[in-house]
Amino acid sequence: MWYSAAMFWKPAPPSPLVVERIVRMALEEDVARGDVTSDATVDASTTGAAEFRAREPMVLCGLDVIEQVFRLAAPSVVVERRADDGDSLEVGQVAAVVRGSARGILLGERVALNFVQRLSGVATQTRRYVDALPKGSPTRIADTRKTTPGLRALERYAVRCGGGHNHRDDLSSAVLIKDNHIAACGGVRTAIERARAYAPHTSRVECEVDSMPQLQEALDAGADVILLDNFDDAAVAKALELAKGRAILEASGGITLARIASLGALGVDVISSGALTHSARAVDLGLDWVEG
Repeated sequence: MWYSAAMFWKPAPPSPLVVERIVRMALEEDVARGDVTSDATVDASTTGAAEFRAREPMVLCGLDVIEQVFRLAAPSVVVERRADDGDSLEVGQVAAVVRGSARGILLGERVALNFVQRLSGVATQTRRYVDALPKGSPTRIADTRKTTPGLRALERYAVRCGGGHNHRDDLSSAVLIKDNHIAACGGVRTAIERARAYAPHTSRVECEVDSMPQLQEALDAGADVILLDNFDDAAVAKALELAKGRAILEASGGITLARIASLGALGVDVISSGALTHSARAVDLGLDWVEG
């Protein structure tokens, strides 16, 4: 069953083990040798509180990461959630409050902000794409593997928080025949037949095509999913008519926010876009001191 891309749910976050590994690397980069400024200017006994506050409209993502940052960097600092991942925040709305050691709050501030600004940016970008679909459209908005090295698990979670879907997690998780596979093995049919013989019976076979003749060849060879690479809207409409439901059709390549409405209206099954992750702007969410 294909779920509507406009149907939002609360996605499960990445494993705490994965989050901890990523956060440890970030903390090692920024605070492994301490915080000379805070140590010099703030008494060790000073406590306080600060708020993670939205400075622009956004879709929030990254609360588990904030908690992990302070758990590792400053265990005495308590994180109080005031919203949930996937929530839409307006200007001035508080996502979370941190209380405890002033030095501890300052130690984890930048790392926590880097994560939550980046992940909320991806979630916000994804929500824009999902909201651009025609009302009631069954089309899925999906990401790609064009993620920040080392942050894929978090960025793909952010896509889910924005109402999008994930494509394959890595090269081993699904068969996706690309143009260079086709060139290297000698053709669309050969590639699909070899993939079908190699892949487990539980795996779908997806093949990228860049022309109508390749699309017909992929359909005749029995591809389960066909990626229409850089097809304009007219070509997508023609591809849908040719396929007549024999394969799931995915539009990709050259996908902009402006094209989502027209592609969704055509009824293509999936729209995948690397822009959800590689071009998402970090949102303006700050940490404001509220108690001294």
